Amino acid sequence: MNIQLLSSKYTVRYLTSDDVDIIYNLSAKNKLFYEYHPPFVSRKSILEDMDALPPGKEAKDKCYIGFFKKENLAAVMDLILDYPKEKVAFLGLFMMEQEYQGKGVGTEIIQECIRYLGEIGYSKIRLAIDKGNPQSEAFWTKNGFTKTGEEYPNEVSVYLPMEVYSCRQIHLKNI
Repeated sequence: MNIQLLSSKYTVRYLTSDDVDIIYNLSAKNKLFYEYHPPFVSRKSILEDMDALPPGKEAKDKCYIGFFKKENLAAVMDLILDYPKEKVAFLGLFMMEQEYQGKGVGTEIIQECIRYLGEIGYSKIRLAIDKGNPQSEAFWTKNGFTKTGEEYPNEVSVYLPMEVYSCRQIHLKNI
């Protein structure tokens, strides 16, 4: 996968431990997310997330990436390829810089990602939101994701999986 093709308007690159401060600064402004998904972000938790993999996956399957407007980090995405099964992409995290929220930037990034993943053969994109988080549910629903009906309790709340069933159909519908 060529991560540069995930966006035509933003520079996309892999994030590393050298980026932990800019990731923290972006994340710490998103207080609502952490109300539903505690604990609050720390530099240590970012470093752990950079390396975290679901069962059966390897580092080559993970894209912990940033979308940059010039030198400014606009969004962070944790993308796992072929998970939970082949030709399914899993979004473990997508978080926007607060100053870009509500301006269509997140939708633009996600729609381009959906388009590109569909072009390279992914038939589905899956993610999970925290039950009760109105911002997450509204954003993902607006972008064509639907709840699967599954629920996965965790230590604090419940994860609700959402999916886009046909990357190409969703992209074409939203043009």
